[in-house]
Amino acid sequence: MSPTPEVVNPCTWQDQFGFAQAVAVPPPSRWLLCAGQASHDADGNFLRPDDIGAQLTQSFDNLETVLGAAGTDLSHVVRLNYYTPDVDALLGVWHRLAERLNRANCRPASTLLGVTRLAFPEMLVEIEATAFVP
Repeated sequence: MSPTPEVVNPCTWQDQFGFAQAVAVPPPSRWLLCAGQASHDADGNFLRPDDIGAQLTQSFDNLETVLGAAGTDLSHVVRLNYYTPDVDALLGVWHRLAERLNRANCRPASTLLGVTRLAFPEMLVEIEATAFVP
């Protein structure tokens, strides 16, 4: 039986955004620290440079590929950090993110950061994850 993370929420306002204030994972667990995932294909070519919603979807697809290669999935993600040069645009498509996390029964601790730019000009969003491998 795999360990079950404990969601720690002393309040409820964050529930509408689909994240937790903290997540505690009991031992023993193997941790997976994922590099930022963006909207690119298997060859590193960036996709949909003008569509933050499509980039968000592709970034999650890429994250799930990495998680699967490590023997885990989105339900075992305990932390997500989002980076974007356009916070308002990302919040405008946040429902896509919330729906995807809900389908996976994932309620991670999260941070959204507005940045001046990402590594490449065509990147509109980058997602960094911490997960455990059961």
